[in-house]
Amino acid sequence: MDKLASLWSFVRRHKYIITLLLFAVIIVFVDENSLMRRWAYTREENRLREEIARYRADYEENTERLNELALDSGAIERIAREKYLMKKPNEDIYVFSEDIEK
Repeated sequence: MDKLASLWSFVRRHKYIITLLLFAVIIVFVDENSLMRRWAYTREENRLREEIARYRADYEENTERLNELALDSGAIERIAREKYLMKKPNEDIYVFSEDIEK
């Protein structure tokens, strides 16, 4: 019974601190809208925004290439030679290691 009385005395003296600590634990960890979840959602949102920016850049590049192919008939041959290493029947192709890394 003495331990219970000392515990009750401790709780009465530090009730505001205990309440604040309990509130902080609930807000940071337990709640549906906790700070931990908010931080995770923010990281996910940033990752998705970066992915959108990357896809948008790829889309712009591909659109530019498509427009180039539609306007210039020699562009198809140039792309086939540069990217796919195609050649005419009586040509020799020399590939350098710097060209492959691109």
